[in-house]
Amino acid sequence: MGIVDKAKNAAEDAIGKAKEVVGDVTGNDDLKAEGEKDQGVSGVKKVGENIKDTFK
Repeated sequence: MGIVDKAKNAAEDAIGKAKEVVGDVTGNDDLKAEGEKDQGVSGVKKVGENIKDTFK
């Protein structure tokens, strides 16, 4: 996994966590769900990149 990909995934995860917290604090379930989705997408990308790295 390249350093740029790692940084993008970390940023996406951090943004997702922030959205989840803001959504939870404000009672905005849509924003909270969007944050959880962003974190999930980031996790899937990370796993995919790790698999690609394993087979290199």
